[in-house]
Amino acid sequence: MSASETATETVSESEKKIHGVTAEFTSVDTLLAACRRVRDAGYTKTDAFAPFAVHGIDKALGIKPTVLPWIALIGGVTGVTVALCMQIWMNAIDYPYIISGKPFISLPAFIPVAFELTILLASFGAFFGMWALNGLPRFSNPMFTNPRFDRVTDDTFFLFVDSKDERFDQAGVERLFADCGGEHIDTVVEDDSPTKVPSFLIVAWLVSVALSIIPLLIVAKMRVTNSSSPRFHIFFDMDFSPARDAQQTTSIFADNRAARPDIPGTVARGQVQDLSFTTGIEKLSSNAPKPSEHLVAFMQESDDSKTTGGAAQKSVMDTTVWLDKNPRKVDASLLERGQQQFGIYCSVCHGMNGGGNGLVNQRAQKLSQSTWIQPSSLHQETLYSDKYPDGKLFSTITNGIRKMPGYAGQIKAKDRWAIVAYVRALQQSQNASIDLVPQAKRASLEKEKAGVEKRLKEEAEEAQKKAGESKKDSPKPA
Repeated sequence: MSASETATETVSESEKKIHGVTAEFTSVDTLLAACRRVRDAGYTKTDAFAPFAVHGIDKALGIKPTVLPWIALIGGVTGVTVALCMQIWMNAIDYPYIISGKPFISLPAFIPVAFELTILLASFGAFFGMWALNGLPRFSNPMFTNPRFDRVTDDTFFLFVDSKDERFDQAGVERLFADCGGEHIDTVVEDDSPTKVPSFLIVAWLVSVALSIIPLLIVAKMRVTNSSSPRFHIFFDMDFSPARDAQQTTSIFADNRAARPDIPGTVARGQVQDLSFTTGIEKLSSNAPKPSEHLVAFMQESDDSKTTGGAAQKSVMDTTVWLDKNPRKVDASLLERGQQQFGIYCSVCHGMNGGGNGLVNQRAQKLSQSTWIQPSSLHQETLYSDKYPDGKLFSTITNGIRKMPGYAGQIKAKDRWAIVAYVRALQQSQNASIDLVPQAKRASLEKEKAGVEKRLKEEAEEAQKKAGESKKDSPKPA
């Protein structure tokens, strides 16, 4: 190379924009020592490059903690605020959800959405904040103009001082690097490679865009036109799968039947309950209500109704053929089950003894609720089995009556019959006949009854005697 060419190259190098100065180091210790010297010299716009993470490099360079965690925190706080405000506006103000008296603003229900938005916006803040703080994206870096910088990913360490530093002086930085033991001290200059995009890339991009429109045009044409050719099957095995109907044959299975036998236990058997058990009405009445109504009306028709002829026809409820007896076997276990279910669902209104004065009724009476209807006492004669059949009582529990709701969705049918049995036991507890008492216990019961009657009679006579004496002792009017 001639002297004139060398001079021209030196002039062109000097005319390029200088971005800073780099120096190579062969070990971590020399790099850290150089970083401390550069920091103590007052340089702030510096950077170090290493093939692996070097602990303590930030402190050695004097790099301040990044503000990226604060950006992520702001994103998270923004996310939880937006989520809560959005849900409060949607569910409590703009379109309130009225669900069983639950509060419109329910923080536990709002937590999942608030958590998702918190994570989403915090992640966005951390990701895009990192891009912004690092000046990304950058499609070119002046550091890559130095061919030796490629070794930074292998076995070499580099220290860089930016020309934008207020104390930057190229000659001074080079002397400082030399004093620190730096090798191959180079100046980082502007990349002068051409920035013009090659024409063949532009042509290829335009051709790709044009070709990508063709499938869309074909689809649009197919949607608005008819074709005389059969449809093209891209996935032939999916359009024509080897399926078989239930009664066809196949060679896949040993029995040559396409239909597979049911797995044992798949189809429930022996658990179908008849209508009488689930409704409390005789099968004849439930299956053919009109004939049964005529049959009941004929059987209940008396001589008096024949002579009058003008009596009003009974309602359908009066002619419903209710089950007279409980279809379940009434024993101790059934009564215990009925007592348990009665205590859970019925006693709150009817009371534990069935007198119609449960806790809910007491509360309503205390609050003087004008719309409250006191529950019926289960010991009324109109609710005895001779006037109120077991099937009708079962239907009342199932479907409700007046303000009493139905419990079909909460209590199983077998437990409703258990409650019916327990209600009958409650009624008999206060109106039982002596004939229901075992023969061995009747004598002691009669003796106890006579003793109670005698004591009540004596108390009544004593009270009457005291009332007469107090009347004699009272002063007579003047």
